[in-house]
Amino acid sequence: MCGGIEYQGEKIYFPNPQARLPVRLRSGDVTWVTWGNRKQEANSNFPNGGWARLNSIYAGKWKPWHPRPVLIAADQFMEKDRDGQSHWIPLDSSMVIQGLLAERKNTQRVYVVTINTPPEYAWIHDRWPRLVRLKQ
Repeated sequence: MCGGIEYQGEKIYFPNPQARLPVRLRSGDVTWVTWGNRKQEANSNFPNGGWARLNSIYAGKWKPWHPRPVLIAADQFMEKDRDGQSHWIPLDSSMVIQGLLAERKNTQRVYVVTINTPPEYAWIHDRWPRLVRLKQ
């Protein structure tokens, strides 16, 4: 499901309530946006978790949060297997992670868009971040 991301030597883990992800702007610059919502956050108007299933986006479940697709910059991402073991998956420099930018009451959160795991990694987890190749 992508429990962590490394970008320019900084490792970001979802459980950290201060976690922010690097979102690529059209200019190529990066802005940092709070990663999802944790159950312990009081008065949050966002769905719990840090992930958005692609099929739930297509089904319209994210409409109340005015979803917009964004690109999350990452050098690698981390998945934990069923035994809790971390596996870091490096990304080619032309790859980014698909994100969903949610908005409510002038506040934004970013969620990692997930899909079914490629067969060669199915032993790690059943959900996987949707990876996008940047246009050269």
